[in-house]
Amino acid sequence: MKISIRHLLYCVCLLLVSTAQAHQLSTSYITLTTTDDGQFTGSWQVNVADLEQQVAFDLNQDGNIAWHEITAKHSAISDFVTASLIANPAANSITELACRFSSSAPLQLDSHFNQPYVVIALQLACPAAANDSLTLEYTAFFDTDANHKAIATINQQTRVISKDNAAQTFDFATSSYLTTFNQYVYQGVLHIWLGLDHILFLIALLLTCVLVRKTSKWQGIESKATIFKQTAWIVTAFTLAHSITLTATAMQLVSPNSRWVELGIAISVLFAALNNIWPLVIRLGWVTFAFGLLHGMGFASVLGELGLSSDYQLLSVLAFNLGVEIGQLAILVVALPVLIWARNYPWYQKWVMPAGSLVIALIAVQWSLERI
Repeated sequence: MKISIRHLLYCVCLLLVSTAQAHQLSTSYITLTTTDDGQFTGSWQVNVADLEQQVAFDLNQDGNIAWHEITAKHSAISDFVTASLIANPAANSITELACRFSSSAPLQLDSHFNQPYVVIALQLACPAAANDSLTLEYTAFFDTDANHKAIATINQQTRVISKDNAAQTFDFATSSYLTTFNQYVYQGVLHIWLGLDHILFLIALLLTCVLVRKTSKWQGIESKATIFKQTAWIVTAFTLAHSITLTATAMQLVSPNSRWVELGIAISVLFAALNNIWPLVIRLGWVTFAFGLLHGMGFASVLGELGLSSDYQLLSVLAFNLGVEIGQLAILVVALPVLIWARNYPWYQKWVMPAGSLVIALIAVQWSLERI
């Protein structure tokens, strides 16, 4: 039994560490707006690591990519744009009426999720019919990463482009409540599932939701009803807190510094994990609420990346927040039954919970150092 437990702990630790070091989800961002002459202008932001797979940047083969190496490939990047992005008036896809992408302005550099992004200026020349509706077809990176996503926002309408939905239609004459709602709910679910800091914070809290501290030791809670009440209180506090700050930040009622928010989130994960090993706070409701305020600001920064629908701003915020809750509940539904099953075993109380908390703490330390 001891051997199998050690192997289990090793696998869990290895999985968490490898996940912490993994690359963020491959995502690019397309933004276009109509100009006074009826054409479109904007940008396409692409992760340097993704773009390097299509356009070789490392000219001197030293293993590092310098900015001058990227700008030297401006022509190749422009060719990649025209090969990857196709747009047509939605009502007519005749070749003569096709839109034409171009990219001649200087490249710029930006970042998303602490990853460097190349900002490619876009110009889109279209016939007049495109002012009513436009279909955008996107084919970049799907051959190397089937999970790649593009967040396309045209005239404040946002669509999520994936391999299975590579063509998206934007109707500028009419706007759909349901389409907007679905898009932002999906993004909320996607972010909580891919936001490792939020997931680890939630897991760190759940690890001891099935335990009680007695005589300086963790012991399993016998009553499942007590476990559900304790878990419900923690999850409700987190949900209420991040809903408040997500809405306030997204509606620009508050404007926190994103750098300090991200650092605060990392510290919240570190505290939750260390508190499992050396308990300072047993009743975590108010602490969870306080840290939840920071996580809500972090959620809002992602929503800011998407942009709010110009027609349904409040709906966009509420739908995104609902998606976050759905994703959070999905994690809870999977994790809580496992923890309830394991709570009374000595190996969980003495080894799995502390070891899992320690790994989470080490990851949080790494994040904290990166975000200072």
